[in-house]
Amino acid sequence: MPVHLLKIAVGIESLEHFRERMKVRRKAGKTFTHYTRHMPKRAEEVLDGGSLYWIVKGAIAVRCPIVRLEEAVLENKGPHCGIVMKTQLIPVLPLPRRPHQGWRYLEAEDAPPDVADAGKGAAELPPKLLAELRDLGLL
Repeated sequence: MPVHLLKIAVGIESLEHFRERMKVRRKAGKTFTHYTRHMPKRAEEVLDGGSLYWIVKGAIAVRCPIVRLEEAVLENKGPHCGIVMKTQLIPVLPLPRRPHQGWRYLEAEDAPPDVADAGKGAAELPPKLLAELRDLGLL
């Protein structure tokens, strides 16, 4: 069973803003790398189908499948871990989450489901409405 990573999307205002930023990365290739200071100790579980779930404005909103983890040395910053992900953004049912520094593990059973799995037409609904429907137990 995979374990996922959870990180705040700093400077991202909305899911649409995230998509716009990702368009630039897609032109550069099919993957992109986010650098962090520490290699996950549970790397094997992360690489077994894990994703990086992004928190946007106080809620888990989207995920990117993780391709690999690689050791890197950044100039003037020392050793880091490169989290290589697909540029594919998969919207998830919004789930409120408090801010934190760095990344955190997210167990598979605690991860919000993809919007595509929430039912017919759910993908067309605005994220705010999806969150309200989820809070009411309708999704």
